[in-house]
Amino acid sequence: MFRYVFGGAIDTGPVSYVNFLMPGIIVQTAIFGALVTGLGLTEDLRAGVVDRLRSLPMARSAVLVGRTAADLVMNVFTLIIMTAVGLLVGFRPSQPAWQLAAAFLLVLGFSYVFSWISAWVGLSVRNPETAQSAGFIWVFPLTFASSAFVPTATMPGPVRAFAEVNPVTLVVDAVRGLTVGGPSPAAPALQSLAWLAALMVVFVPLAVRAFRRA
Repeated sequence: MFRYVFGGAIDTGPVSYVNFLMPGIIVQTAIFGALVTGLGLTEDLRAGVVDRLRSLPMARSAVLVGRTAADLVMNVFTLIIMTAVGLLVGFRPSQPAWQLAAAFLLVLGFSYVFSWISAWVGLSVRNPETAQSAGFIWVFPLTFASSAFVPTATMPGPVRAFAEVNPVTLVVDAVRGLTVGGPSPAAPALQSLAWLAALMVVFVPLAVRAFRRA
């Protein structure tokens, strides 16, 4: 839809819109894939699966680590499919293979961190329907008020100020630079890693605490 319906109306300068768009779509796909973690945990709580796991001689954190790792593996396959679809609609990465691999790893790291945020949200609300709604409430502003679909320079001042410090923008800009070139991806990549480390430090303990209380 973005490629063929909106693409002709959005000016991205010397970069074709499909090459501008696909890094944003790939990052958005990773975020949406991470939302499955919270939804799955709430369903496991309601079905009694977590109670069975708690009766086993295992670390309390093992359930969360296992769930986030499993969703990370699923995201690998999802991103491969999404990249293949991008190639079919005209996406043409132009950078060396090691940069493409770095972009892929950065997106996977991003999805893994957001799985922990999703886990905390899901365990806090404990209801699958509420977890799904709560997940999209905080994800949509992050994805659409970012550089995923349009250049931030075209946004009104306050929105642009938010978008330029948004971790989604930083990851998208880094992935865009690593795959199709343009401005150096070093700065947004380092800022993305700083954001991801900070989010892990905050949300892993919160998720574990919510799991113990659930």
